[in-house]
Amino acid sequence: MKKWIWFLPLALAAAAAAREPIRYELSPLPDDREQVDCSFAPDQLELLEKLNRCDRERLYEQDRVVTPSEWLENENHYAPLPERLDWARELPQVILVHQPLQAFAAYESGRLVRWGPVSTGAEKSPTPAGLFNLNWKSKGHRSSVNRAWYLPWYFNFSNETGHSFHQYALPGGPASHGCVRLLERDAVWLYEWGRTWSLDERGWQVREHGTPVFIVGEYAHEETPPWKEPSLVESGFELSREGAWLARKALELADGQWSVLTPPDAAEESGDLE
Repeated sequence: MKKWIWFLPLALAAAAAAREPIRYELSPLPDDREQVDCSFAPDQLELLEKLNRCDRERLYEQDRVVTPSEWLENENHYAPLPERLDWARELPQVILVHQPLQAFAAYESGRLVRWGPVSTGAEKSPTPAGLFNLNWKSKGHRSSVNRAWYLPWYFNFSNETGHSFHQYALPGGPASHGCVRLLERDAVWLYEWGRTWSLDERGWQVREHGTPVFIVGEYAHEETPPWKEPSLVESGFELSREGAWLARKALELADGQWSVLTPPDAAEESGDLE
């Protein structure tokens, strides 16, 4: 697997430069929920959830929201990450989680198939950056750390620490205990799409790893969220800048971080975060 990793920085930058950015603006939102629902079509409201990194309940609470200059049918045109990853063409599936942008992107043979907002770890409980793999999944899972935490559409990517993807509230920024929160529709999709690990007959050793998961970057809690930063909004989140940033972060990850590909001990009891 290491062979293609070293092409990641250049490939991300090249893919980013090929995108024509869509223009955006920060628009005021009506105070009344019914007015909001009347101002936008259902599919437009779903897109606004993604662009503003929050679920519907929290979207209603926003004073100003990011809106696009045009409404296109394919939500992938609004993805803040590259539509193609040349380095991943030989891989059936890849998931990229971009913590500074609070977004994930899923790829098949290097082609973007879905993207959406995330809420990664809060400042005191950050989500670790690195290379992981999808392991096991459950339609509903109670955390062993706190049984009150019910995690729908749970997909574990670190068996030892209990980090996972799952559906939970998206407030518009990092707020979890280390997991990667998703909108319900994205969590259901990932649950069906992602590939789990394959274990031996005893369930002790990993025969085949699940879908690779790249988690990159750290969120700047003290700064304006980049998707609401006026200069970035007005420039359409130009991916040429983001490509350079991803290239640098990928190179940092490549320096000694690939030990996570070592098959974990599947029999080891896992923790569960939120």
